Amino acid sequence: MEAMQSQMTCYDKKLRQTGPEQLNGRNDAIVPPRHSRVNGWSLPLHSFQLITLILYSYLAIVSFGIYIPLLPHGWNYAAYAVIGIIFVHHLITHLAAITIDPADQNILAKKNYNNPMPIFDRSKCKHVIQNQHCQLCKVDVGPKTKHCSTCNKCVAEFDHHCMWLNNCVGSRNYWFFFNAVASAVVGVLLLILVILYVFIQYFVNPAQLRTSPQFENVSRNGTWLAFLPVAPVETTAAGILIVAVLTMFFGFASFLLLGYLLLFHLYLLHKKMSTYEYMTEHGTKQCAVSQDMSVETTSEASCRMEPLQDLPQGRKPKEFEMAPSSVSGTPAD
Repeated sequence: MEAMQSQMTCYDKKLRQTGPEQLNGRNDAIVPPRHSRVNGWSLPLHSFQLITLILYSYLAIVSFGIYIPLLPHGWNYAAYAVIGIIFVHHLITHLAAITIDPADQNILAKKNYNNPMPIFDRSKCKHVIQNQHCQLCKVDVGPKTKHCSTCNKCVAEFDHHCMWLNNCVGSRNYWFFFNAVASAVVGVLLLILVILYVFIQYFVNPAQLRTSPQFENVSRNGTWLAFLPVAPVETTAAGILIVAVLTMFFGFASFLLLGYLLLFHLYLLHKKMSTYEYMTEHGTKQCAVSQDMSVETTSEASCRMEPLQDLPQGRKPKEFEMAPSSVSGTPAD
């Protein structure tokens, strides 16, 4: 029983999430989506993409509308400048990563995404990409190009498919993606520090938060102002504090997730690897370890999962080879 459980480990969903669901069966034909996607704005939009834009808007409104104006005179202008530049930089790079078409150069040369993609017949061709030629896109591609099953096209130097961008990340938009992540980490960290200062100072010396000239027209100390100095709106201290706690919760969660993602990609840059290569290599090792723990072996039960494409040039075949999902979990061929 233990041996059978060990054999089945290789078919656990956690290991299979790097490949499309069609690989689980024995069907010869894999039917891709009817048309290829141009970029992250191609319909349907992903819910994660909308959540990202909503969260960015919320943090921008709260930081520039409520908490930065409460900083002491001089510090608020510095915060406006520094955090403002970081937020604008993030918005530009984030939108660029969504908008850029990461397809292989020969795909871009065709400039036609309207034709339906043919059905891949495994009985005729073992891999989608063979000898650097894609059987679906009908073009020659680069050695590190992969055919993404979600975008349904070949992506130059494929790294991963990102659900938060609703787009693939490849050589054409990787640095926009990386800059968006890095600026988000720095911006969220600075915002957390600003809110922590306001939260603590309220209990220590709230007068330091009421230096704006608009507070001179407020008759009661219990009245606070938001959206200074353009459109002052009266609120309460409880409202300021409740929003601060809620924003810090979102901020800490975002900082931890984005910080981990940034460190991961710094590690990949140091190792000169892509996310695809990392997932493939570690998926192979994990499956091999499970296989070594098994006492029984059969010809039918093995860790081998057939790839949808050929390996990059100069690379030895591996038992577990398919394009991985993104960091957020979307499969690619």
